[in-house]
Amino acid sequence: MKVLSQNQAFGGMQGVFAHQSEACNCEMTFAVFVPPQAIAEPRPVLWYLSGLTCTHANVMEKGEYRRMAAELGLVVVCPDTSPRGNDVPDELTNWQMGKGAGFYLDATEKPWAENYRMYSYVTGELPDFVSQHFRMDMERQGIFGHSMGGHGAMTIALKNPDRFRSCSAFAPIVEPSTADWSAPAFEKYLGPDRKAWREYDACALVADGARFPEFLIDQGKADGFLENGLRPWLFEKAVEGRGIGLTLRMHERYDHSYYFISTFMDDHLKWHAERLLA
Repeated sequence: MKVLSQNQAFGGMQGVFAHQSEACNCEMTFAVFVPPQAIAEPRPVLWYLSGLTCTHANVMEKGEYRRMAAELGLVVVCPDTSPRGNDVPDELTNWQMGKGAGFYLDATEKPWAENYRMYSYVTGELPDFVSQHFRMDMERQGIFGHSMGGHGAMTIALKNPDRFRSCSAFAPIVEPSTADWSAPAFEKYLGPDRKAWREYDACALVADGARFPEFLIDQGKADGFLENGLRPWLFEKAVEGRGIGLTLRMHERYDHSYYFISTFMDDHLKWHAERLLA
């Protein structure tokens, strides 16, 4: 593990690290905040998945999670959103595809399949790796994210209900197989057979029998992507009558930015702590 930076914050440590990933076939960077309580004992871990065009740094620099995470004693891990490097396939003029747009799936189509295996990376390789280096209680894990990362968090939770105790999302893409800014990427990553897309679509997963106890979703009503990309009401309809709890909060005048995310970050951390520390 390469140590890229380490800084003291709220009695804990904010670090940025890199390692060689077998899943993504390249060097991957990730951030970890370790709360002060981890000096004495392993602490619950929260995985934060970022959105399109982001890296680990966006939430680390603008998400404002450290004060509350330190108070609650939560480890926060922030992976990158895609493989990186000169040899990794990309579409330079398309921000919705390639680097920064991994969609937390395992690509099956060329040339993407060799590197774009973010589902395997986030659910398998990275947890195995970081748990060897930090005091993390892997029996108490939660996951959350923003936009594309909200999509990732929800699908990963639905597919791994025995691993995660909690899941929340800021402005998630709840049905990416039909959304304007994700369906083209799904076809390139997974091929034209839309049956393969359902594995990475929260609404489709619920329809196909996947279950998770409950979700918290915050969404800004002034979000420019709300009508064509995010559409949380589709997930609200999908879970109706299926034994899945949903707290959907729609907020006047809030947009898609980190001003929105940072405003409600404390609420999400407390939501997860109630379920991870019980």
